[in-house]
Amino acid sequence: MPAGSVVYKVAAAASTTTKVSVKPGDLKLALTSATTPVTTCTTTSTEVLDVPIGTGGGGSEDDIVTYDCTLPSGTTDADYPADVDIKVVMTPPTSATTNTDASITWTGTIQASGDALKAPTGFPTTSPKLFATIKASGAGAPATATGEAALTGVTAGSDITTLPSVTIKVKPTTAGTVSLTAGDLAFGTSATSPAIRCTAPTTGLKAYTFTVTAGTASPSPSPSPSATTTSPRPTRTSTATVTVTPSSTRKSQTPKAGADTGAGGDMGPDGRLFILTGTALITAAAVGGLLIRRRTAKG
Repeated sequence: MPAGSVVYKVAAAASTTTKVSVKPGDLKLALTSATTPVTTCTTTSTEVLDVPIGTGGGGSEDDIVTYDCTLPSGTTDADYPADVDIKVVMTPPTSATTNTDASITWTGTIQASGDALKAPTGFPTTSPKLFATIKASGAGAPATATGEAALTGVTAGSDITTLPSVTIKVKPTTAGTVSLTAGDLAFGTSATSPAIRCTAPTTGLKAYTFTVTAGTASPSPSPSPSATTTSPRPTRTSTATVTVTPSSTRKSQTPKAGADTGAGGDMGPDGRLFILTGTALITAAAVGGLLIRRRTAKG
């Protein structure tokens, strides 16, 4: 049987300051497909391992945070779960005002004191990212805020040794002091469905603070100018009398026992005069033409 290791996690109450004694128990060996143990080993040792309990909780004043890193449900890997130690440093803004985004720079360095952070089989190699979350309180800031940064130089099956810096924005709404502590981490292409999720402890974390001052109030709109009223001027009215003289009109006369022909002869020369004149002109032209023809024939 090759050598192996098993990680046990023991949670102690926050008020506990005494030691915790760990005593080895039975060891059972079996195949992963077996429903019952194949071999059971019973220890006869009486040695007890005493573990002192301090006021930590996963972090310390030197910014080391122990993350509990796991894979998605249904995914198995010999390297997970893993306790990864990361030194977290946050750089808050030097000045901040209400209702304005305040930028915090998150920087993480993986420590050799914990387990390795390994990219499991199937880890996305196209545009993977690190999603870093921080917890905030005070000055009306949101409870959590998340930022992201590209994760480069990572291949499936290899250790992740370098983490990028992440810019995280927090918008406080009131004047006061904002307190920041480290939050969870996610690795992959999505913060909600990551390939690796690392959960931060809830106590024993170093806090970073920054002060928020009241922002300059936006200028109030100037009042609309009031309408100027002027006294109405009297209207001068002039009255004029105009006399209209109707023009004379002509009346048509209808001949007795005949059709209505309108004005007839009363309106000017009769049309028959024009017809007779035209006939005379045509006859004269014809006679003239004959005379000219005869003279031409004789000559």
